[in-house]
Formats: sequence, C-alpha cells, structure tokens
Amino acid sequence: MKKIFQWALAAFCLCWLAACQPKIIYETYKEIDQRSWNKDSLAVFEIPVTDTIHNFDLYINVRNDVNYNYSNLWLFVTIEEPDGKSVEDKFEITLAEPSGKWMGEGMGGLKTREVLYRRNIFFPSSGDYTITLQQGMRENVLKGISDVGVRIERVKN
Repeated sequence: MKKIFQWALAAFCLCWLAACQPKIIYETYKEIDQRSWNKDSLAVFEIPVTDTIHNFDLYINVRNDVNYNYSNLWLFVTIEEPDGKSVEDKFEITLAEPSGKWMGEGMGGLKTREVLYRRNIFFPSSGDYTITLQQGMRENVLKGISDVGVRIERVKN
C-alpha cells in the first residue's frame, strides 16, 4: 500500500510540474523615447528560438498615455527568419472603444493593451528571429505611445 501511495504521489508531482511549465517563452517591451514615436524609429525584438515542434501564439502589446490622440494604432510588422526570409504585414490595434473608453488595462494615465497578432504559428527552423514594429500612422512623430512589446506563448496541446 505504501508503494502505491508513493507512485501516486510521484505521478501527481510530475503532472503538477508539467502543468506549471511556463507558457510564455518570450516577452519584452521597448520604451518609446519621450513617448514620441518617430515614423523612422523601429522597435526591434531579437527572439532566440529552439523549439520547432510546438505551436505558439504571438501577441503585440502597446502601452499608451490616456492623452493619446487616436483610438487606434497602425503598425508595420516585419518578421525575419534566421535564413533571412521575411514577411511584412500591416496590423491595426484598437486602443479605445467608439465611446472613447480605453480598452487596455492599467490605472492612472497609462493603459496596456495586449492583442493577439497571430494564432497557432510555428517556427520552421531554430535560430534568431527578428520582429520589427514601426508605427504606421500619418504623423511623422506620434505622441502618447510609451512602450511596445512582443509576447510569445506556447499553445497547450
């Protein structure tokens, strides 16, 4: 009976450890200097990838000042693979509801909005991937964006 209990306890501990395995494999923010994002300034994220088996969700995160003048933010997104191939995309993040209420989380004058950019992606080869974000609004200097970030989470199977 004692051995059965020990085996059950060991199995429980292994399951618990597997469940506690971190889902987030990468998360970083880049600060926008003086909350003024120049159209020519790029937020560059170098992501070391070793897992080419699992699927991942890719999020783009934005921290904006409540005095930001728009309800959205257009981004130019470039993802470059280790072999140099790249994919470019345009992506809109809605930051405020039509009523003007900010959609992000946070207290005071800063809101953080986390938006799923791509679901169930996989990395075909290991190495360093580069994700570049560039503001795509009509202003050369966009005021009110504090930070932009990227988060990658492993999809549970």
